[in-house]
Amino acid sequence: MTTETAIDVFEDNRPLLTGVAYRMLGRVADAEDVVQDAWLRWSRADRTEVREPRAYLVRVTTRLALDRLRQVTSRGEAYVGPWLPEPYPTDFGDTVPDTADRALLADSVSVAVLVVLESLSPLERAVFVLREAFGYPYAEIAELLERGEPAVRQLAARARRHVEERRPRYDVDPAQRRKLTERFLAAATEGDLDGLMSLLAPDARLVGDSGGKAKAPVRVLFSADKVGRFLAAVGTKPLPDMTVRFIEVNGGAAVLVLSEGRPDTLFQLGITDGAISAVYIIRNPDKLRVLAEGRSPRRANSM
Repeated sequence: MTTETAIDVFEDNRPLLTGVAYRMLGRVADAEDVVQDAWLRWSRADRTEVREPRAYLVRVTTRLALDRLRQVTSRGEAYVGPWLPEPYPTDFGDTVPDTADRALLADSVSVAVLVVLESLSPLERAVFVLREAFGYPYAEIAELLERGEPAVRQLAARARRHVEERRPRYDVDPAQRRKLTERFLAAATEGDLDGLMSLLAPDARLVGDSGGKAKAPVRVLFSADKVGRFLAAVGTKPLPDMTVRFIEVNGGAAVLVLSEGRPDTLFQLGITDGAISAVYIIRNPDKLRVLAEGRSPRRANSM
């Protein structure tokens, strides 16, 4: 395999590798670092011994992501306030996937699912991502992770049970989510508490992620009353040279608030039975940086 061919093979698989790493890590920058490390391994490998380049690259990427997860776990890193995954742009422009593909994408990279995956062990997370998001057979996952197939099946069952028990059931219809997001934005910016209360489910919750680097609730807010009052209070405090954009991240509509041209706050909603059941707010500037850099989105069948 020539150097040019090796580059082409890697670039063809880059979206898949990024998708695996992002789902495992929940951080765009970390995922891209892992994929870059995978490229270095690939560029230095004896490729005459590689019969299936795609499988080789997925194996290398998965193991590198596992190592990174284990390092974070072993260091016991503390995060200030609630944690949310770094937003990943999923706006496909003229290449919008069909309804089935969009629903699969929204579920596999949704904020709700990635939050639950954060509570799995690194190995459980790897097995879940490879099996549920990418449909790898158990035997192939066992080979990738150098584990016995029965052990992999047990890990998959445990991870699936954990995710099913903990992830919220959100509606993913894009038209409904966009409409409710627009109504939510109008009510919040006008300080319309009654309007907000009409949109929020009684048990609505608000999760604010600032990482201690911006103002946001340091605890999750529960109940429509608390969420509505908080949003009505902050919504009427405009930022310097504030502009608002509707974008799509993690498979769903979101609102990006910019101050003086820089991303300041990202809002995304969880919707259940036609009502807003969750409000996710990201204000950590490190996590918003990806939205300022104009990176190209991935296709649904890769990302």
